[in-house]
Amino acid sequence: MDGPLVCSDVGMADAQQDDDSVDTRSDSGATAATTVERTGSTKMPPADFHDDSGEPPSETGAPAPGPERSARLSAATRVLATFSWRLLLITGAVVVIGYVLGVLWSSVLLPVVLGLLFATVMWPLAKVLRRAKFPPALAALTSVLLFLAAFIGIIAAIAPPVVAQVNDLADGVSSGLQSVQDWLTGPPFNLGTEEIGAYVDQAINSLQASAGSVAEYALTGVGAVGTGLVNLVLALVLTFFFLKDGPRFLPWMAAQTGPKAAPHVAELSHQSWRTLSEFIRQQALVGLIDAAGIGLGLLVLGVPLVLPLVVITFFAAFVPIIGAFVAGGFAVLIALVSDGFGTALWVLAIVVVVQQVEGNVLQPILQGRGLKLHAGVVILAVTAGTGLAGIIGAFLSVPVAALIAVLYRYGRDQLDGRHPERDEQGRVPELVGDEKGARLTMSKDPVEDPAPR
Repeated sequence: MDGPLVCSDVGMADAQQDDDSVDTRSDSGATAATTVERTGSTKMPPADFHDDSGEPPSETGAPAPGPERSARLSAATRVLATFSWRLLLITGAVVVIGYVLGVLWSSVLLPVVLGLLFATVMWPLAKVLRRAKFPPALAALTSVLLFLAAFIGIIAAIAPPVVAQVNDLADGVSSGLQSVQDWLTGPPFNLGTEEIGAYVDQAINSLQASAGSVAEYALTGVGAVGTGLVNLVLALVLTFFFLKDGPRFLPWMAAQTGPKAAPHVAELSHQSWRTLSEFIRQQALVGLIDAAGIGLGLLVLGVPLVLPLVVITFFAAFVPIIGAFVAGGFAVLIALVSDGFGTALWVLAIVVVVQQVEGNVLQPILQGRGLKLHAGVVILAVTAGTGLAGIIGAFLSVPVAALIAVLYRYGRDQLDGRHPERDEQGRVPELVGDEKGARLTMSKDPVEDPAPR
């Protein structure tokens, strides 16, 4: 009898111990839950992972990966891969287009761009002649001939003063070199005449050693001048056709692109033409003011070659910002050679004042109304154009940048739901015609946006 009773007591003791363990675990869970509620965090259970080193397990402060990390990483990788190959395709297309434009630039594109710029200058006169019942061809030819006559007249006006004062400038250069030599022989340099002669001989020997390169550069310059003259003649011929058939080019381009693209082609063409015309007008106004201000100052100070310097200042204004500095540098150099350091300082002051008025008063007003280009963009465009195509690149850089800005703004407006191709009544240019011909006209009814899907 004692055996079963003892077993029963032992079983009851084990059951009681199990109940105590469950109660302990329950109390521990309740305590842990209370800790979570109070502190907002849980204490990790003790690690039971042991590696072969025998060291005790360690913990990290990095959070455990979430259940959606892998899926999100895969999605981000797919987006990055799609963006990468699209970027590579766009970059390749830009490189190919740039290469083609570079090949066609000097032989095809340069005369076309120059012809368009010349046409913007001559179009007001050609339009007046057309209204005076001149035939289109005669109006275009008259405009081109008057433009050439004006250019030749300017050259003929500035050539005699230059020829007459060449000897005076040569004497001024000689006296200027003598002044430099006297300055070098005095303090703080205190160079002897023999040392200066040695440096001069060294410079002469260097020039003689590089005579072949100089001759090569001279031949290259002659070839460039010849190519420039050919391009100028071709540009004038294209200008004649632009003036004669200009109003017919837009319907032709619209007919090649189709009725859906015709409104955009028409509006972009109008905006581009207005931008080029505005550039020519505002730079001519700036050049006229610069030339008048600097020329008046040179005339008062008695600096020679006033008329040539005025003409250079006027044409240099067509290279914004950079051209003004170059023209001012010429004026200061002529004053330094002819009249000395004091007069050169006065000329420099006049140039700085005129350029400050231009840069802080005229350019913000004109560019804000016309090109809408920041001064930093203008400087970068001129620098890039000069590095790529020299003087021609500097001249064409700003109008090209302005045209790129026109394309960008037009595309941005389309993406934002605005419609610059529509007029105030909501009408758009419409291509109408048949197999015999086509023309652009405004649509009769306003164009409405399609209903959102």
